[in-house]
Amino acid sequence: MDDIWRDALLYNRWANLQILDDCSALDEEQLRLATPGAYGSIADMLQHLLSAEQRYVKRLTGTEPALNEKHAFPGVDGLKEHARRSGDALLKAAETLEADDSTEVDYDGTKVKLRKSLIVVQAIHHGNDHRTQVGMVLEGNSIPHQEIDVWHYGLRPPC
Repeated sequence: MDDIWRDALLYNRWANLQILDDCSALDEEQLRLATPGAYGSIADMLQHLLSAEQRYVKRLTGTEPALNEKHAFPGVDGLKEHARRSGDALLKAAETLEADDSTEVDYDGTKVKLRKSLIVVQAIHHGNDHRTQVGMVLEGNSIPHQEIDVWHYGLRPPC
């Protein structure tokens, strides 16, 4: 894996954890907040984001997801642990990818052959999409949150 992939996946993991940190102080009523055009409530979006990330890992590695949208909401702290594990698993899976690696996936009931690199791109895109939706709900309800764009990730002090 080159540094560009690594940076993108490290950003994705960091951004997931940042939005979860922002939501960790929310009460049950706030976690149920939603806005038109978004996937659902804040809790629904966060659980969906991380459930899908685990399904992307499954498509890359075969590892069965531990989280699903049908499960009871595990709380924000529970989702943080899922985010750490799936973020690390995406990084590890990407490290072993070759340019022509492909897999067969179910896409709307049809089996299609897909390059594994596109699964990684989809994981990053999907995360950005739903983190933005959560941010819209927070903003629309005057709930403060951190900036989680790539600039803020890149300019943060090293760990």
